[in-house]
Amino acid sequence: MKIDVRKFDFQSDKILSSLPLMDQELLIKNGERLIFKKRKLIFYENGIPTGVFLIQKGRAKIYKTGLAGKDQIFYVYKAGDLLGYHALLCDEQYEDSCEALEECEILFISKSKFDLLLDQIPNLKLLLIQNMSHEFGVLVNTITVLAQKPLRERLALHLLILEERYQSESSEIILPREDLANMVGTARESLGRLLKEFREENLIEVDNRIIRITDSAKLQKLASSEYT
Repeated sequence: MKIDVRKFDFQSDKILSSLPLMDQELLIKNGERLIFKKRKLIFYENGIPTGVFLIQKGRAKIYKTGLAGKDQIFYVYKAGDLLGYHALLCDEQYEDSCEALEECEILFISKSKFDLLLDQIPNLKLLLIQNMSHEFGVLVNTITVLAQKPLRERLALHLLILEERYQSESSEIILPREDLANMVGTARESLGRLLKEFREENLIEVDNRIIRITDSAKLQKLASSEYT
């Protein structure tokens, strides 16, 4: 059975795109343009939310640091994604951290302005609630994969997920090996050996930090335990 990678997609870009153009422009008008250099934190675990973030350019990772200091990456955000609103709506501290994977251009909308926008754009609150419910399902699917699938299957699935995330701009997956290992839930050394196996099986091409999928069909079979 073919795995539907959309079940692992937060779809945070659909919050803005689902609004009428006039409401999109109003939301963007209330944002302050910020630049986050590579590896800079956009927000951090246990921090107090002061607004929401809309990525206009670049990619960022969301992760949580475990007891042993090891990070678990849950998702890679891209341009168009709205993030940081969960803690704001719940009036809680951030449960995770978000870091720029590359230089990011981001619109920051302060809490006071966002509260006004929720009143001015009635459909916005509904879209946020719907997306939070969807993201809960995504996290359940991700946790199930990490807990139950063998490493080879996890890597195959996450490469397909990343390809889906990156395909709007490029067919290349560009992610530091340490980050990919943290996403898959393994050590960097184990990841390196497995990437070599995948390359030898002609599933992928590897050029330094760049990964290109060369046989999506076989990766799909591997991710769904049908590979021989």
